[in-house]
Formats: sequence, C-alpha cells, structure tokens
Amino acid sequence: MQDKYNEMLVFAHVVDLGSFSAAARELALTPSAVSKLISRLEDRLSVRLFQRTTRSLRLTDEGAVFFESARAILNDIEQAELQVTALQSKVTGTLNLTAISVFARTQLCQLLPEFMALHPEVRVELSLTERHVDLVSERIDLAILISEEVLDQSLISRKLATNRRVICASPEYIERHGAPKTPEDLLKHNCLTHSSIHHFNDWEFRDGGDVRVLSITGNFRTNSASALHEAVKAGIGIARLATFVTQPSLDSGELVPLLTEYTHDSSSILAVYPHRQYLSIRVRAFIDFLIGKFTPVPPWETQT
Repeated sequence: MQDKYNEMLVFAHVVDLGSFSAAARELALTPSAVSKLISRLEDRLSVRLFQRTTRSLRLTDEGAVFFESARAILNDIEQAELQVTALQSKVTGTLNLTAISVFARTQLCQLLPEFMALHPEVRVELSLTERHVDLVSERIDLAILISEEVLDQSLISRKLATNRRVICASPEYIERHGAPKTPEDLLKHNCLTHSSIHHFNDWEFRDGGDVRVLSITGNFRTNSASALHEAVKAGIGIARLATFVTQPSLDSGELVPLLTEYTHDSSSILAVYPHRQYLSIRVRAFIDFLIGKFTPVPPWETQT
C-alpha cells in the first residue's frame, strides 16, 4: 500500500511540475528514481501515463483520468492528516489574502478584527486587486473571488455565499429619465459599464422559461465596482451591481431597484486556494471562520 501511495505522489508531482527532474528536486529524489517509479506504476496499471520525448512531456488520455482520481485521493489523505494535526496545533503565522477591492472594503475588513482577536498570533497581509492573480507564483494563501473570475480549474474552492445582483438607479436619475419597464427599455437609457470584465456588461433576464441577454452601453466606464456604485448614486445612469455593495444604499433609499420582476443572473462568492499548496492550519481556520459568517445567509442580506 505504501508503494502505491509513493507512486501516486510522484506521479502527481510530475504532472504538477511538468517534468521528472523538477519532481525529483521537489521530492529530494534522483531523476532516475522518479523515472523508475513512474515506469513501475505504468507496468502495474498496464497503461502509458505520459507521452515522453527528449523535449516534451504530456499526459495521455489514460494519464489524465488517473491524475484526476489520484489528486482527489492525495488531497483526502492530506486533509485527514491536517485535521488530526490541527487538534493539537496553534493558529499562528502570516495569512496572505487577496480579494477584489470592493468586497474587501465592504465586507472582509469588517470581519478581520474578530478573526484576529480569536487568533492573536496570526498576522494578516491583505492585497486588494481588480486583476487576475496567480496564487501559486504570488504566494497567496487564499483568495476571495467571484466564480466568474476563477480561470484556473485546478484551484480548490469553497462557496461562501451567492452573489446576487440588482439593477438600480438613483431617485434623481429616475425623476429625470423615468424607470425602465422592460429589459429592452434599458437600451434607451444610460447604463454604466465595467471596462475590464466585459461579460459584466451582458445583462441576463429570466422571465419564466424565457431568457434574454442584453449588451448594454453608456457614457461611463470604470474597472472598479466601487466607482460604479458611487457613479450610480450620483445619478449618472443605471448600474447592475452585487447586493453586497448596494444593500446599504437600497435600504437608505439612495438607490432604487429596477426590473425586480425579472430574475437576474447570479454567481458565487468563493474562498479559493491552490491545490498544490500545503493548506496550513491558519488557512483552514480562516475558511471555517468565513463559512460561519457567510453561510447560510450572508450579513448584507440579514441587514435588510
């Protein structure tokens, strides 16, 4: 059984790192030892897992199927060991986080004092960004992302909450221009757009079984959801924004929800981490803390 585990572990490292020599360095083995283990695994399974030349290494179809199952098994073993270790370990060290700036400002920063009070030996480094982040190369422990932003399917994610969106405008804008009665009416209005997430400007409407997608336009673009929020409150136009951004403005009457009879598309707010990274106790503690805060009902919805 130990031999099977070692073969699977070496195989997964070769796939992750893209070469026998890199896997050998990572595991403190010789390249020839890695090669022998892979050959022994292929012999036992009676399949070729890699197509190998002097210049390239790629998975076969059978290798890809085996890797998916092997990765799940190795993750389960790692998590089992971590759970046992965590029972007798303190939550310490630096927690490197990243999140889109609007979520960090409106939600995350309000929760961090409680987490840090629970774990006073943890140091938090939070990076705010609107760009795609490579978690592995930038040494990020955990990212809070919207599901539409997760480009790398090898990442592990836990859902924290549903990211509901609302179409809204200020009372002043509605007084000047009127409120749209149908989705198509939006084409006659000034709609505020996102400059770096282009699919954000395709607004979906569901009315029973009918689904409509409108590509909206307007005279104001920005790469910041916070700026969109301020612009729509200022009366520039109509915006579609996450309720975790707009709920206080909706509750106060600064913004008015529009076309509420239609169901708008939504996504998920995720805690994302790289599968090759050792999931430390402090990361696990923070994920569990966030799940407790956002599930089953996120705080911005209980404030309504």
